Amino acid sequence: MKTRKKDTRWMAAVAMFAAIIVVLANTPLGMIPLVITKATTVHIPVILGAILLGPLAGGILGGVFGICSVISNTMTPALTSFAFSPFLSTTGVPGALKAVWVAVGCRILIGVVAGWLWKFLRQRNVNGWASLPLVGFVGSMVNTVLVMGSIYVLFAQQYAAAKDVAREAVFGLVMTTVAFNGIPEALAAAVLVAAIGKALLRVTRTQLQTA
Repeated sequence: MKTRKKDTRWMAAVAMFAAIIVVLANTPLGMIPLVITKATTVHIPVILGAILLGPLAGGILGGVFGICSVISNTMTPALTSFAFSPFLSTTGVPGALKAVWVAVGCRILIGVVAGWLWKFLRQRNVNGWASLPLVGFVGSMVNTVLVMGSIYVLFAQQYAAAKDVAREAVFGLVMTTVAFNGIPEALAAAVLVAAIGKALLRVTRTQLQTA
């Protein structure tokens, strides 16, 4: 009975974080349209959920983020939305599968990596005030590096065509996005995860342990 109650609390907490992700994904604060892509803060509850509830929860929440990304890019396309929505594929089924990887697969790994990194740091007794911003920064960079790296590997030709540049210029555009979009996002994630995570960690862990 105690295990069942604990599992119920865990599922309820995952559902709560998933609801936050859905809300953020449908507001300007969650996904901000830019010229070449969409900046996001939706990865922050994914990282927090992974810290509080574990890598499995992080993976589930990352999947929710990914599905929201597919819907957003399908309904309000940007220049690179073909890389995030299988419904906008320019190369048929192969392109659709690649888009699922970029939009959903890469986002699942945000939560998985963040969750396991948190476990690794805690097992080595790294101070929480140091661990939280580090996990926030790394989790956010996993999002940026995997997404932009996958676009470069899988969609370089289409990306070049969308930007009306030579294929050789795609690497520079990708690195520009990582530098001017990904790093600021990661720094913001480090601050927010540190600020919010400490209080949530104390409350949520106590509730789960006593469930």
